[in-house]
Amino acid sequence: METQTILIKNTTILADEVKKGSVLIEDDKIVDITRSNSSNGADEIINGEGKFLIPGLVNTHTHLSMSLMRGLADDLPLDVWLNDHIWPVEAHLEGEHCYVGALLSALEMIKSGTTTCNDMYFFMDDVARAIDKAGMRGLLCHGMIDLSDGEKRKAEYKETLRIIEKCHNTADGRIQVALGPHTPYTCSTELLNWVRKKADEKGLRIHIHVSETEKEVEDSLNDRLKRPFEYLEDIKFLGPDVTAAHSVWLSGAEISLIKDNNVKLSHNPLSNMKLASGISPVSDLLANDVCVSLGTDGAASNNNLDLFQEMKTSSLLQKVRKLDPTVLPAGKVLEMATINGATALGMEKEIGSIEVGKKADMVLVDMKAPHLTPYRNPVSHLVYSAEGADVNTVICNGQILMREREVLVMDEVEVMEMAENATEDLLSRN
Repeated sequence: METQTILIKNTTILADEVKKGSVLIEDDKIVDITRSNSSNGADEIINGEGKFLIPGLVNTHTHLSMSLMRGLADDLPLDVWLNDHIWPVEAHLEGEHCYVGALLSALEMIKSGTTTCNDMYFFMDDVARAIDKAGMRGLLCHGMIDLSDGEKRKAEYKETLRIIEKCHNTADGRIQVALGPHTPYTCSTELLNWVRKKADEKGLRIHIHVSETEKEVEDSLNDRLKRPFEYLEDIKFLGPDVTAAHSVWLSGAEISLIKDNNVKLSHNPLSNMKLASGISPVSDLLANDVCVSLGTDGAASNNNLDLFQEMKTSSLLQKVRKLDPTVLPAGKVLEMATINGATALGMEKEIGSIEVGKKADMVLVDMKAPHLTPYRNPVSHLVYSAEGADVNTVICNGQILMREREVLVMDEVEVMEMAENATEDLLSRN
């Protein structure tokens, strides 16, 4: 197959340092980063003048298909939100709903600069179909819940193995599959032990919610006499292949357990704020060399998938929490959304930074806007001033997904119409 080349020239590049120059892509990889602006006979030339070239953003905790439930049940506590509103609707989900919801979320992520996501939900082969169509990169897992029911547990094993067999390492390697036990309180010890065994056998990652609310911790202490991470350590579940979402309510001993086991965390500030779950001690975790990345959670509890909002909110929340304006500066937050995200998904050798030899996942942000003027400090502007709507061009695996704000991989109007119809159908079944 003939080599395809793309040259992004005359731009500001976030690489080992912020510098002016050009980046050359061959097929799916970065092959050169230079200060030269020569066209070099590339098949495609993108003018990066006035733009900031950054790695594609990595969303390490999503429920993509929940975009169909955006605005369905706002301003409620987590347990009421889940039990009385979300789970009753989810009982009527079918594969096509999940496909359309994931496609809508992929469209939203592309338009706001996210190229990789870590998704847990249902009908994950249909979600994989949407991610493939969108040209994005995804680590996908079936959300396993058994509530200590033996028959339900067997069904969860079967569905998880089906998704692994059908979807793992597909779409030219862009789609990988992980194991997805929902939480320590919705999954039996037997299920969690099975997940650990399968992860070790097959070399798969694990995606789980842990310590999202104070009630979850209190219930764990009442039921098991241990906090959630202490319980997971006790059953030998924790390890460097685990990405734990939320991790809001942590003791000092649990932070040590997380560090000692090299567990990766996904911080979801906006969802945690909206559900009044609390503020994760991110600055303490980072001070202990824990890998903390960023996630949005689902659009039903956020209510969007814009990682630019998560970056700004993360920094400001920690400053308020510690009453210290120097905590979690812009550069560190940008790392959480890029290289830390890649590390959390075991992809740090492939994505998360603009380096020769890595995959060509990158985003051009248009800095020519009133809220980004004067253009003097691109990293600060990106975190504190930019919005997802400032994303101009998105490339994933060497394919241009969006150019000059035009999405090339799907029909935007058609996807939104499909989503409206799918939501109407889903809610009519409730």
